Amino acid sequence: MFIAGFAEADIVGACEKLEDPDAPVWSKVHVTGVEAMGCGTLAYDAETDSVSPHIHTALGEKARSANGFTSHLLSARVQFLVEMLVVEVTPPVMTRPKNPDLYDVPLLTFGV
Repeated sequence: MFIAGFAEADIVGACEKLEDPDAPVWSKVHVTGVEAMGCGTLAYDAETDSVSPHIHTALGEKARSANGFTSHLLSARVQFLVEMLVVEVTPPVMTRPKNPDLYDVPLLTFGV
């Protein structure tokens, strides 16, 4: 989990009507000058030999009366210090394989 000040961030969001409200949203919203709180998971991706983050965040735009946004964090540029707490879980192994029955959304899986 973390708290931070972001100069800018991209989060999942859409302004248009969704064709399939059950399907994941892949478009993004760009915000600037935000205070943020968030939490998520880091899972190992064996295919790319990398860590796959999945972060949910709540953002408030400082210049717009702390107008709020809540969604998945896609990217961000830190403006102020990020205070972060990381808890490592050794077993079981956490992975995020894509689920073909759920729009190929990667789902957090334990020990598989």
